[in-house]
Amino acid sequence: MQNLRKEITVDSKMENMETLTAFVENELKPYEPSMKSQMQINIAIDELFSNVVHYSGSSKMTLVLEVVEDVLTASLTFIDNGIAYDPLSKADPDISLSAEDREIGGLGIFLVKKTMDGIEYKRDGEKNILKVTKKLG
Repeated sequence: MQNLRKEITVDSKMENMETLTAFVENELKPYEPSMKSQMQINIAIDELFSNVVHYSGSSKMTLVLEVVEDVLTASLTFIDNGIAYDPLSKADPDISLSAEDREIGGLGIFLVKKTMDGIEYKRDGEKNILKVTKKLG
């Protein structure tokens, strides 16, 4: 096996969630990710793609999947041309508060930050680029 780099572009519509998840699962299968890692990656896809669909205003989104074999790590880079939004600049929700007392929003990105091994955001011209990394073992 060698390092992998594949990408897929889909319309920013919720019905494409399954397409993205299946794409990543199929490409990662030869690397035999742990069930926990695969589930956390699937949740990240769900949360991050949902944010693009619901908030960015972007008509399409590209997902770039990269696997670095020697450290068995997968990177998923979400690229859209929606409104500029850095989800990492928002304070984490106060999870010590009850659901009724917490502000709405932010739990999804908080969950992604807690379950991924790395997360970074940058704005490049008209593009939002959000990259998450996860060890597959």
